[in-house]
Amino acid sequence: MVYKIAVLVGSLRKDSLNRKLAKQLVHLAPDSLELKLIDISDLPVYNSDLDDEGTVPKPWTRFREEMRAFQGILFVTPEYNRSVPGGLKNAIDVGSRPYGKSIWQDKPGAIISVSPSSMGGFGANHHLRQSMVFLNVPIMQQPEAYTGKADSLFDENNEIVSEDTRKFMQSFMIRFSEWVSANAKTE
Repeated sequence: MVYKIAVLVGSLRKDSLNRKLAKQLVHLAPDSLELKLIDISDLPVYNSDLDDEGTVPKPWTRFREEMRAFQGILFVTPEYNRSVPGGLKNAIDVGSRPYGKSIWQDKPGAIISVSPSSMGGFGANHHLRQSMVFLNVPIMQQPEAYTGKADSLFDENNEIVSEDTRKFMQSFMIRFSEWVSANAKTE
C-alpha cells in the first residue's frame, strides 16, 4: 500500500533550510510513501469567532479539506525561541478546529527539526510532540531527528552534502514508513 503523507514545513521562508530538507525527503522516502509539501503560508491567524459565525476564511477551508486526504503527517521545522514557529502552530490550530472536527485525529506522524544551531531544534521538536499528544497524533518516537549545523547541510544544488546525513534521513524515512503502516487508519 502507498500512504499519502502531508509534509508541513515550519519555516515560511522560500529558501529555508527546512524546505530544502523537506524536498530532499520526498526523494529519500521509500516507494510506500507519497509525500506532498502543503502550503501553510496563506493561513490567517486562527480566531474561533470565524468558525462560530460561519465566516471561515477560504484558506482555512482549503487547508482542512486538503489535509483530510492524507494518512500521515511529517513535520520539518526549525526552532523559534525554543519552540514551534508561529506559522506552524497556527496551521495546527486551524486544523484542530472547529471542536470535534480535527484533521489531525489518529494520523501517524513524525518530526524532524532542522537548525543552524548545534542543538538542532530540540525545543521545537519536543514542544510539537506535546501538541500532538493532545491532538491524538501518534508520533514516531525513534529515531529522533535533530539536525544541527544545517546551514552547511546542502550544496549549491540544494542536495544533502554529507553521505552520513543522507543515509540517516533515508533510514528515518524507512522507519517512518513502517510507523505509518503500523498506525494508519485504513478505510
